This record gives sequence, structure tokens and C-alpha cells, in this order.
Amino acid sequence: MIDLSIIIVSYNTKQFLLDSVQSVIKTTKNISYEIIIVDNNSRDGSVEAIRNFQFSIFNSQSNTKNKNFQIIKNGENLGFSKANNIGVGKAQGRYILFLNSDTIVYEKTLETMVRFMDNHKDCGIATCRVNLINGEIDDASHRGFPTPVRSLFYFSGLSKIFSNSLFFNGYHLGYRNLSKIHEIEACAGAFMIVRKEAGKDIGWFDKDYFFYGEDLDFCYKIKNKGWKIYYVPVVSILHYKGVSGGIKKISQNITTANRETKKRVLDARFNAMEIFYRKNYINKYPWIVTWLVIKGIALISFLQH
Repeated sequence: MIDLSIIIVSYNTKQFLLDSVQSVIKTTKNISYEIIIVDNNSRDGSVEAIRNFQFSIFNSQSNTKNKNFQIIKNGENLGFSKANNIGVGKAQGRYILFLNSDTIVYEKTLETMVRFMDNHKDCGIATCRVNLINGEIDDASHRGFPTPVRSLFYFSGLSKIFSNSLFFNGYHLGYRNLSKIHEIEACAGAFMIVRKEAGKDIGWFDKDYFFYGEDLDFCYKIKNKGWKIYYVPVVSILHYKGVSGGIKKISQNITTANRETKKRVLDARFNAMEIFYRKNYINKYPWIVTWLVIKGIALISFLQH
């Protein structure tokens, strides 16, 4: 059986996608893997470029241990959840790695993460250290679940002021030692290695999420099934972050998104917040808290549009 199925959802990130795939091949020698690219109807020649690349490596003298590629082209943009689930349906690996197209994988990262999963049978999901281009950690990769109180502290800025506080910064678990392996509540879909049994336990990604929130919901359900989620900073990747969506400040100068895409992604971000609350929290809090949360999401959305 293949050790690792790497699923990459692609949307108008041609060069980043090529760089990401090449980084996997260059740095991963000691495990068997397959790469499954699910393209959401890109218009920038992504599919053609990756097919040409696939052809070139199959006809080269490359020393890569595994050259298994699958390329799936969707007729429309189905979003992140549905596209990943399509990839899962084709996956043969013992573990599934969800990897963003705007990432670069470093030496030994994938082998180390597979060994970690092998040695931690209670682990349903693990992530490595995910670095941004400014050298900081991608805070979405080291998350707590967004309870109403945690979200209030985050959006009010108190979590940044008291970044090392257990009380104020539960949103990103900022009080934890980021140089050591430890459990977390959630990580980002940019790099998420999943035990196949754990993914099957929850039926993989919830299709109600188009873009944003699906990884958080995925982790929430995995934790509720009794699986553990680990942060493993002994290896890392680079995440450009937001290249296809266009709404992240850190990638404003390199994004491939047009104005229409940016608007759709921004809408999806705030829709995801409400979807997550209604699916997972609405029965845990009194109606007044729910009313405040929904109004708060609407206000933040209005301010950012």
C-alpha cells in the first residue's frame, strides 16, 4: 500500500502549483506517495502545465521513488471541501495529506510526518510548523476552537495584546511552546495529514463549506470522535497563504485572484463562521449569545467589505 496520498486543490495558481509539486518530489525519497491534483476549473493553464510536467518526469531519469500522479479537472469551481473529497475518493494511501497549492515542502518533512503518524496510533490529524514568507508561523495552523469568548478576544485585539495568555489567547493557543511537539485543537488545511480511519469516522469534509472553515470543522469533528491532533514543529513547510483567494495581506502582491474571486472568498469566510457556529455551538449557548454572535459576524463582515 502507498504510504501517503497528497491531495492538492488547485485554482488559478499555476506556477505556485508547479513549484509545490516539484518541492514534494525533490524532498521526499524514503516513502511511497501519490499526488492527486483536483483542479477547480482554473483558467490560467494550470491543468495543461501540470500535465506537461507529469509527462516530463515520467520520461526523465529522475530518482524519485514514486511518480504516481492523478489530475482531476472539475467543470466548475466546487470549492475546497468538495474538491478535497473528490481527491479522497481516488486516494490509495495509508494517510491522506491535504496540501495547499501555494506551499513549498522542505527536506524530510513528509517522511517525518508519516513516521510520526506510525508512532502515534491515537493521532487522527497532525501538522508540521507552517511558516509564512515573513518567517512567522501561520497562526491558522495552530488553533483553538472559536468559542464566543475566544472569538471576542480575537476580534477585539485582546488576544494579540496578551498573546501569551491562556485566558485571552485561546483562539490561537498562543501560550503554548511553538518549538515543542504538543496537542492542539485544530490546524489548517494548508498542511493536514490525516489517518484514513479518522477521516472515514466523520465522512471527510463537510460540503456546506465552500472556502474557509472546513478545516476547523473537520478538526472539531475529529476531536469529538476521540482522536488527537498534534503540532509537530521538528519539520516545516512554507505557506505563501491566500494566493488563490486574494484576501490575505501577506500575499496581496502575489495573489492570482481577481476582484470577483476576492469578493466571493470574503463572503465565504464570513459565511463559514456562521455555518460553524450553527453546526457546532448553537445548542451549547443561550439564544442571546447566539443572537450576539450572528450580529457580530454580520458587523465584522460589513466592516471588511
